[in-house]
Amino acid sequence: MMKLIGAMLVLFAGAMIGFYQAARYAARPRQLRQMGHALQRLETEIGYAYTPLPEALIKAASTMKEPEAGLFRSAAEQLDSADGKTFRESWEMAVKGHWQYTAMRDNEQAVLLRLGSALGISDREDQLKHLRVALLQLKSEEDAAREDQVRYEKMSKSLGILAAVLIVILML
Repeated sequence: MMKLIGAMLVLFAGAMIGFYQAARYAARPRQLRQMGHALQRLETEIGYAYTPLPEALIKAASTMKEPEAGLFRSAAEQLDSADGKTFRESWEMAVKGHWQYTAMRDNEQAVLLRLGSALGISDREDQLKHLRVALLQLKSEEDAAREDQVRYEKMSKSLGILAAVLIVILML
């Protein structure tokens, strides 16, 4: 009886690990798409509305879901604080602080960190140019993430279950 309960727990745990990994493959393209929409909103706020950067970050965050929205809000809060941090420092702290909660990878983080070093220190046209470049890079990463999702999502689910079945067979 105990072996049966143990086997069921191992099967359940293996299946959950596989489904968790599959969910991360599914979340990455969605999060990249949301990040792209937020950067487009930021581009609109900077280019057409002449909105100050902290306020533009808050407005961009309002169009997103967590955990990406927290990144934008955190950057705006740190920029508004009395510490006197530059936009680059605030953005880096926000990106690095919230990155662990996303399903995105190091390539996307590098794109956002490069963007943060360009915003806030140049004129409006240059900032818009950097935002467009970041959008194009995130779009190509989103396409690659969709390919990974198609390729690996189902495999992750199956592999989790099959690994659990193997462990159960070895236990018995």
